[in-house]
Amino acid sequence: MNELIGRVFSFEKSVFPASSDLFARLSAEGQSPKALMISCADSRVVPEQIMQAQPGDLFVCRNAGNIVPPFATMNGGVSSTVEYGVMVLGVSDIIVCGHSDCGAMKALAAPEMPEGMPNVAAWLRHGTAAKNVVDTCCPHAEGPERVRAISLENVIAQIAHLRTHPSVAAAIARGELSLHGWFVDIHAGQVLGFDGTTGEFRPLREDEPLPVALPAQPRFAGETRLAPAPVSAAPKAEAA
Repeated sequence: MNELIGRVFSFEKSVFPASSDLFARLSAEGQSPKALMISCADSRVVPEQIMQAQPGDLFVCRNAGNIVPPFATMNGGVSSTVEYGVMVLGVSDIIVCGHSDCGAMKALAAPEMPEGMPNVAAWLRHGTAAKNVVDTCCPHAEGPERVRAISLENVIAQIAHLRTHPSVAAAIARGELSLHGWFVDIHAGQVLGFDGTTGEFRPLREDEPLPVALPAQPRFAGETRLAPAPVSAAPKAEAA
């Protein structure tokens, strides 16, 4: 802990002075991040490092298993962060980011939920859909292969939950918000992106289009297009 505390002094003496203009602008103008990243709390996965983000670039929400509870299941920090990010900050992209060797996904993949940790067990139930998909579609997957499959499916499941939030649903319908599903392979140093068109995860490449789970595209599914009312014939004059 003393080592970490020492880094605070380094921030004050070196990092802050080197970026004083940036911090001054952020202090005066406030924040306007373009993206919200919902990632795992795992200490090995640092969203700002992965995105090479500067202060003010990224709005971040971290929790065990990169979970997004469906709307109305609980009034928690994730739901509030999503709502604020979309409605107040106006982020144009939300990224749900999972990763390899995830402890939360290992617990989810286990035959029994963790004992003695009722809050963890309740939290991981939001990933049940991912587990069921793998158990049904890949019944022979075992060990690390099964955990990885559940981790990938969990990203997709949480994107589905994200779409139940009214603020997200409305922004998507307006064509103002895109959703992304990422998976960080810690060992390979590689980021995979979910392609909503093909249903596959593929590596992010500089010379290829970015895979998007759900691109921003306005829709009008609820709009009713009425035909113009027919013009009524002029009433005939009554005979005298």
